[in-house]
Amino acid sequence: MYRPEIKVFDCTIRDGGLMNNWGFSKAMVKEVFHGLARAGVDYVELGYRADKKQFSPDESGPWRFSDEEDLREVAYECGTKVSVMCDVGRTDYDTILPASESIVKMYRVAAYAKDVDKAIHLGNHAKQAGYEVCINIMAVSNVMEPVIDEALDQLAETNFDAVYLVDSFGYFYSEQIHFLADKYLSRLKGKEVGIHCHNNQQLAFANTVEGIIRGINWLDGSIYGMGRAAGNCPTELLLGFLKNPRYDLRPVLELIEKYFVDLHRKLNWGYEMPYVITGILNAHPRTALQYMKELSQGVPERSLVDFYNEHYESEVLE
Repeated sequence: MYRPEIKVFDCTIRDGGLMNNWGFSKAMVKEVFHGLARAGVDYVELGYRADKKQFSPDESGPWRFSDEEDLREVAYECGTKVSVMCDVGRTDYDTILPASESIVKMYRVAAYAKDVDKAIHLGNHAKQAGYEVCINIMAVSNVMEPVIDEALDQLAETNFDAVYLVDSFGYFYSEQIHFLADKYLSRLKGKEVGIHCHNNQQLAFANTVEGIIRGINWLDGSIYGMGRAAGNCPTELLLGFLKNPRYDLRPVLELIEKYFVDLHRKLNWGYEMPYVITGILNAHPRTALQYMKELSQGVPERSLVDFYNEHYESEVLE
């Protein structure tokens, strides 16, 4: 699948940080950025830009905050661009420097559809500072269609660079991806559309490919699929699929072998039944993460069937 407009966006450090509280060492993050740059990946998201008045730096690793000095220690100016994510309501506007003073090239604003006006306000601030801006509409599987339509129509009036279709709970099948990809592309003319999939039902890669087929050009992945709970579409699968000579899989394979196989044994993202259950039932994975923690401590008081029934009653029957 070769299309020159396609961009690969790696979010290992940002999304993967949800599994280790962004506790990656600077030496590792430097190797990850340099390796992904050698692989030809277009954007690397090196963390969140969280408000230190709301989140204590003593309780999280540096990539929760992505300070300029930390980013400059691990990244360099090259064809691979640095991105950071900022959450609506959790971002200190004063930390967004003029783009000429920062190594960051893109801000991705994460917001729920109901808060799209706030996302636009934050995105405008970053755009006026000179950055590329992308809006990620989160948990769209839990949003009624008229609300999605209204959010897209508001975003269509902005000068932002891209809007992302995000399957936060790993709930969608190919039919939903087709429907929503067509909707985003038709309502956001002149903007790129991206796709970010979670792997609760082992469909993150397949659904990303479905998005490509429908015309989506910005593709999220993470090394070895590392991300919250079930993880994301693996970057290495995307690079292998795209058959674009400007991408080189070998540096990513080196990173997997050096860091991510061992990390996976410790952090256990990926295919686990609690994550499968929340994906099937369109539920937030926070309860599955807690259940996995109980399992690791040997103290679960509920069976998987109990866990399923709790979510079935709350997510389906209500």
